Amino acid sequence: MSNAQVSHDALAVKPEHPYGSKGHVLPQDSEENRGSIGAQSSTSVVDQVRTPPEDAGVTSSSTICPAPVCRQFWKAGSYTDELSSKSHQPTGKNYLHVHPMFLHSNATSHKWAFGAVAELLDNAVDEIQNGATFVIVDKTTNPKDGTTALLVQDDGGGMDPQAMRHCMGFGFSDKKSDSAIGRYGNGFKTSTMRLGADVIVFSRHFRNQTWTQSIGLLSYTYLTRTGHDRIVVPILDYEFKASTSEFVTLQDREHSISNLSILLEWSPFSTEAELLQQFDNVGSHGTKVIIYNLWLNSDAKLELDFDADAEDILIEGNIKKTGCKIMNDHIATRFYYSLRVYLSILYLRIPGTFKIVLRGKVVEHHNVADDLKHQQYILYKPQAAGHEEAEVVTTIGFLKEAPKVNLCGFCVYHKNRLIMPFWQVVTYSDSRGRGVVGALEANFVEPTHNKQDFEKTVLLQKLEKRLKEMTVEYWNCHSVLIGYQDLKKRRHKVPQNLQPGGRTNGNIFQKNSAGDSGRQTTRPPPGFPAVHHNANLASLPRVSSEPVVLEKRKEHPDLVASAAPKRKVGSDGFSVPGHIRVEQFVQGSATRPQDSETVQLMDENKKLRAKCLDHRVRSQNLEVKAMNLSSELEKVKSEYERLMEELQALGKVKEERSRNVNT
Repeated sequence: MSNAQVSHDALAVKPEHPYGSKGHVLPQDSEENRGSIGAQSSTSVVDQVRTPPEDAGVTSSSTICPAPVCRQFWKAGSYTDELSSKSHQPTGKNYLHVHPMFLHSNATSHKWAFGAVAELLDNAVDEIQNGATFVIVDKTTNPKDGTTALLVQDDGGGMDPQAMRHCMGFGFSDKKSDSAIGRYGNGFKTSTMRLGADVIVFSRHFRNQTWTQSIGLLSYTYLTRTGHDRIVVPILDYEFKASTSEFVTLQDREHSISNLSILLEWSPFSTEAELLQQFDNVGSHGTKVIIYNLWLNSDAKLELDFDADAEDILIEGNIKKTGCKIMNDHIATRFYYSLRVYLSILYLRIPGTFKIVLRGKVVEHHNVADDLKHQQYILYKPQAAGHEEAEVVTTIGFLKEAPKVNLCGFCVYHKNRLIMPFWQVVTYSDSRGRGVVGALEANFVEPTHNKQDFEKTVLLQKLEKRLKEMTVEYWNCHSVLIGYQDLKKRRHKVPQNLQPGGRTNGNIFQKNSAGDSGRQTTRPPPGFPAVHHNANLASLPRVSSEPVVLEKRKEHPDLVASAAPKRKVGSDGFSVPGHIRVEQFVQGSATRPQDSETVQLMDENKKLRAKCLDHRVRSQNLEVKAMNLSSELEKVKSEYERLMEELQALGKVKEERSRNVNT
C-alpha cells in the first residue's frame, strides 16, 4: 500500500488546540498494543510503489531507541542483511529498489560535517520566499536514552504530504527559482545521514485553507538492524478538520498503524502523543528536523562538540593551534572548527527579516570584504565558446592584519552561498601573495553536489587562472603599502660603449652614486599607478578610497597600442625592453604635449571607471534593499492571508456549532 493512498475512513486525533497535539485516539502506550500492531505492519517505500506482501515490518518491544551497530561514520558502511530473511527473489516487476547501503555511501560526499549542516540551512534560506524569518540550530536530547541530538527548525512554508515524500526520496526537487540554492534533490539525505544514523522530520503546511502535517523517519539504524534490502521510510500524514477542530490521519487504518508502530519503535518518541507534541512549537507552518544517534569520531567522542562552548558547536579534533595568536583567532582559521564563525560567512547577503539562531543566540552576518584594506574592484567577464557568460566584480585587498598573517585566497560564492572559503590559488615559497584576499559571486560555474567545490570545467580553470593573475598583479603593485619592498626586476646589462651598429654610447641609463639605475621600475598592471623603487614611502601613491576597476591587460586599449611590440628599436638604435618603453611613455615622456594629454586621458578614464563601478555597487545595494522590502511585503501578505483564512475557518466552526445548538 503506497503512502500516496488516502482513505476518507480516517482515524481521529483530537489535539487540545488547533495547533496542538494532545488527546489522540489510538492507545499506543503499552507493550501489548505495540506488539499487536507490529504483527500486521506495512511500510512505505521511497520509490512510492505498492509494497510487496512479503515486506511485513519487523518491530521490537524494546523501549530504548537502538543505536547503529557502528557509531563511527567512516566505518558504518559495512552492511549485512543476514540478520533477516528479507532477501527477495526477483518478482518480475519493472522497478528497482535502493539498498540501505546507498544512504551511507551517498553521505560520504560530505567530508566535512559543517558542510552537511549548511545543506540543512540552505533549505531554510530557500524558504525566505515563503515567509521564513528564522532557522534554529540547537542541541536537543533523545528522550528515550538521554543522548545528544541535533535540532534544525524553521518557520518556512513547510511540506505537504507529497513534498515530504519528495524530501525523503531521491532526485526530487521543486525549486525552480533562479535564486534557489537547492537544485539536485539530494542534499537532505546526504546531510542528515552524514551527521547521524537517523533523522525524524515534522512538517506542517497550510494551503487552500487546509492544514496538513506529516511525520517521516529515515533510519539507517532501523534498516540495518532489521536487515532490509531496500530503503523503507514510514510516514504519517494528518489533516486538520475545521468542523471537528481536530487532526485526522489521511492513510487507511492498516497503513497508519503499520507506520506508527515503526515510528514508535525506532524514533526517540514512545507514544503517538509524544510525536504530535513536536508540532506544538512549529506554529501554523514550518519544519522541524531532529537528527539522533550522532556519529562519533575515532576517539569515541561525538564528532560535533556541544560542550566546549555553550553558544557554539565545534568539530572535535579540528582545532589546530599555531604559534601565532593572530592566525589562531582569524576567521579564516576558525571557520573550519566553529559553526558560528562558518555560518557568519556562509551567505553573501541575508535579508534583515531573516535570522540564523545558533544555540539560542543570533549569528551576526559577516562580509569578508569588510576585513580588507586598500580595496580594489576588478571586473572579470568570463567567456566560453566565444560568448560572454557573465560579468563578475571581485573585491580584492589586503587583510587588515597583513602582513602579520600568512593567509591568502578568495571566498567564492554561488547564488549567495559560500562554496569555496579562502580558496588559495597561488603558492609561493617567498612572501608573494601574502595577505591578499578577495570575494566574488561566481554564478557562471556550477557547484558539486556537496556544495564544497565547483565542477571542474573550462570556465573554472579560466576563473582560477584569472584569480592568480589578480593576486600577482595586486601584490606587485600594492605590497609596498604594507611594508614590503618593491620587487626588483632583473636589470638588463648593456655595454656602456654600445652604439648603433656596434658603436658605444654611455647615456642609455644614468647611474647614481650607488651604481643603481635611477629609472629602474616595475611595470604595474593596467589601472594601477607605477611604483618606483627609490621613492620614499611617504611619496608612494596611495590607493584611492574610491573603487577602481582593474581589468585584464588585453582589455585596456589605452596601453595596448603603446605596448604592442615587446621590443622596439630606440632612437639610438638599441633594442629597448617593452616594459621599460611603456614606463618611459607614461612617465618619462610626459614633457611632450601629446604625451601629457594621453596621461590626462588615461587618468580621466580611470575616474570614469571608478564612478561606473561605484554606481554598480550602489545598484547592487539597492537591489538587496528591494529584496528585503519585497520579502517583508510577502511576509505581511502571507500573515494577512493566514489571518483571513483563520477567521473564515473560525466563522465556519461558529456557524456549525450554532446550527448544532439550534437542532
